[in-house]
Amino acid sequence: MPQPSLRRLFLIYLRASNLTFGGGDPTMAVLQNELVARHGWLSREKYGLVYALARITPGTNILAFCAGTAWELKGWRGALLAVLGATLPSALVVVLLTAGYESFKHNARAMAAIAGTLAAAVGMMAVSAWQLLSPHLRRRRALRALALLAASLLLSYEFRWTPVAVLGLAALIGFFWRAPEPA
Repeated sequence: MPQPSLRRLFLIYLRASNLTFGGGDPTMAVLQNELVARHGWLSREKYGLVYALARITPGTNILAFCAGTAWELKGWRGALLAVLGATLPSALVVVLLTAGYESFKHNARAMAAIAGTLAAAVGMMAVSAWQLLSPHLRRRRALRALALLAASLLLSYEFRWTPVAVLGLAALIGFFWRAPEPA
């Protein structure tokens, strides 16, 4: 696999993390496109592993994800640059927006814009979920993937299980209920 330079890797995380709106899932979808589909620096399997591990870490999952994927590509220097690129500009924007929120929180147009942004963010999260799930919906693996999806939705929404508990149970089920290998 070809490897990116530290500079190029930093710029990808800087752009993806600071110009993608809607949180971690849409950013991870952009990074999947860059790191897996476009450049082939990470395999789908390696991407999926880092994604799953990042989801069970405490704190901000996107930072764990950026550190993990960049670590796979360039070690600790890549991880450090990815986290810095992902956090510094957006942290500054959040500080400025928070300071200015008081001036527009009673403005109907501003609140409508925020509502529209929220709807778009949910759509981008759905795209991210589809990108992660779709490779597992092959004929021989679809039942397993759909059963785990349905169970995780039910346990999370209806029974209010924590993400760590849902992911732990899914890992256990995945360990014992192996998907057939593609022919």
